[in-house]
Amino acid sequence: MEAPVPPRAAGPGPRRRDRHGRGMRGPIAPPQVPLAASRADAFADLVQDSVERLERRWPQLADIDFLVLEVPRLDGGTWSDEAVPLGGTIPAREGRPARVVIYRRPVEIRTKGRDERAALVHEVVVEQVAELLGLTPETVDPRYGED
Repeated sequence: MEAPVPPRAAGPGPRRRDRHGRGMRGPIAPPQVPLAASRADAFADLVQDSVERLERRWPQLADIDFLVLEVPRLDGGTWSDEAVPLGGTIPAREGRPARVVIYRRPVEIRTKGRDERAALVHEVVVEQVAELLGLTPETVDPRYGED
């Protein structure tokens, strides 16, 4: 009779399958497929598209940082219980560039599809840039407010 096969030593790498030899072996979709992009990544892409569209008309926007945060902070005290802000601005300070902040979750909650979300993101970016530059949103983007 032959000797039993000794159990395989657990290596330092991650376990690829469950103990029965079944289970996921890798990611469901390759990274270049849109399915693999998270909602946060897709939202950041929408903001970046909007900024690039505005930078063609306003080259000084290259000096402004655009940030995406999940939700607005409560400690600021600048918003009431009735309305949650969709975005905000932070003026430039000693050595720090001005910043435009877009809040992902409040925007996502108010939209149903990708096209509606892209339109709302662009409106919020235009409004915040207009506030930062001291202009009207229609001046920043002549198509502001059009459906």
